[in-house]
Amino acid sequence: MTAPVAVPSPEPPERVGVRHLLRLTTAHRPAMAVAAVLSLIGTGLGMAQPLLAKNAIDAAGAGRPFGGALAALAALFAAQAAVEASGRYVLGRTAEHLLLRLRTALIGRLLRLPMAEYARRRRADLVTRVTADVGQLREVVADTAVDVATSALTAAAAIALMVWLDPVLFTFILIVIAVAAALVEVALSGIRTASERVQAGVGAVGAELDRALSAIRTVRVCRAEERESAAIGAAAREACSAGVRAAKLTAAVHPVMALAANGSFLVMLFVGGIRVATGTTSLGDLVAVLMYALFLVVPVAALFEGLATVRRALGALQRVHEIMELPVERDRPEPSAAPEPPPLHEAGPPAALAFRDVWFGYPGRRVLRGVSFSVPEHAHIALVGASGAGKSTIFALAGRFHDPDSGVILFDGVPADLLGRQACRARIGVVEQDAPLLHGTLRDNIVYALPHADDARVEHVVDLAGLRPVVERLPGGLDSPVGEHGALLSGGERQRVAIARALLPRPRLLLMDEPTAHLDPAAEAALAATTTALARESALLTIAHRLSTIRTADRILVLDQGRVSAEGTYDELLATSPVFRAFAR
Repeated sequence: MTAPVAVPSPEPPERVGVRHLLRLTTAHRPAMAVAAVLSLIGTGLGMAQPLLAKNAIDAAGAGRPFGGALAALAALFAAQAAVEASGRYVLGRTAEHLLLRLRTALIGRLLRLPMAEYARRRRADLVTRVTADVGQLREVVADTAVDVATSALTAAAAIALMVWLDPVLFTFILIVIAVAAALVEVALSGIRTASERVQAGVGAVGAELDRALSAIRTVRVCRAEERESAAIGAAAREACSAGVRAAKLTAAVHPVMALAANGSFLVMLFVGGIRVATGTTSLGDLVAVLMYALFLVVPVAALFEGLATVRRALGALQRVHEIMELPVERDRPEPSAAPEPPPLHEAGPPAALAFRDVWFGYPGRRVLRGVSFSVPEHAHIALVGASGAGKSTIFALAGRFHDPDSGVILFDGVPADLLGRQACRARIGVVEQDAPLLHGTLRDNIVYALPHADDARVEHVVDLAGLRPVVERLPGGLDSPVGEHGALLSGGERQRVAIARALLPRPRLLLMDEPTAHLDPAAEAALAATTTALARESALLTIAHRLSTIRTADRILVLDQGRVSAEGTYDELLATSPVFRAFAR
């Protein structure tokens, strides 16, 4: 007996840090450097203003002309505003392009994850990571990244000038700012954790709402609106609670910064006033120190605010990073890992699809046990068996959504691993039982796999799938909208659209999961009559539950507990297979 499949232990996700934020900016650093230079020029223009103000005040006190100094001061104000506005524009544009690149990369990753990840994660939560989580990073790029750098340089310059003008007064200011910095660090320590909880909570709200809306008919029939509202409300309250904690911690930063600013000015006014009164320093020096204090307090406040923003952004980046670190579905293995083609024993042309001793299991559960069969060119093969026998798993393996644990799958005699996933999928068309449709028109859904198909080919598959009455009934014909998930069509109509869509690219193999499941008797009879025509287009492998579908098959495979227990025609299996006789009854 084969041992059960082991469940791999997932590795904990890497904890992101500031280096990951910096890595995001790699392609945009030239633009950010331009913005930083503009910001520094603006800061430099601002740093010159206190010196001009000092000269104007000293000149006025000494009775000298000071109009030129005031005019120069006004010009510096105007120049600073223009330069800083330009820098902000460059930063904003850079942030939008960075977010576009990150969103595009994340979308590409989400569309190429292994199928097991879609089963493990909630769809709306994945969408939230592309929208809300990525959006959280904009503030860091648009403002904080350059602000932190320029604030540090500005603070350093202001400190140097204040020490030059009055080192004693600066010592008192430094003590106030140091106390404020210690208090801010206490608040910053919890902001990132709270931010991660907020983003996770928003994702949970979206996931719960998506779950309810995707089954809204069931919710209504089961009178579960209040229960669903309560469940979604509980997730919203969790997000609210995390948001309140983050807001509380963030709010604590602002009064501390105000304390640093106000305390610094009070200290400067008190100590500076005494020093001016005693003649230790001049009034002009005191005014200059006060203005440079603004250039110190404002950058320090911006630095603290920037650190809080970075902590919040790291919480969002953590969720984005988790997805970006997931492996994507590989198209083909490395050459050293590709198996050698097994020898072919079949006479005649190779089968459109062949399984050879295929074993497969999901984590903790073995499904297929040594399955072997073939689907000859233009043949119709039906798969029958009890629920859980492995029929859908065979379709998933044929679609290359999973790889077998052992054994070989061949398309036209070539091992699937040597072809690659895209080449394998180019050979097949799939008609799922629930026949999912995309928002758009009837034509959009039919040509989805072949967007530039000519009208003659589209009309051909419309007739082949028995979709002509639907096209003629709809006011817009092929250009009629189908609604969200095809809600404007009946189940049988959606099934026929799915058949037409699968046939359009002329697949070598058509996989149909109970194609008559949503058809009325008349439509079912019509589809059964066209099976021969479908077989002229493609080989057919059908999961069948209805006898009308089974009887039209050339051969029938009976699956029982993951093995092919019998194979033959309908009459042969009735005579030889107890499992099939029980199924037929």
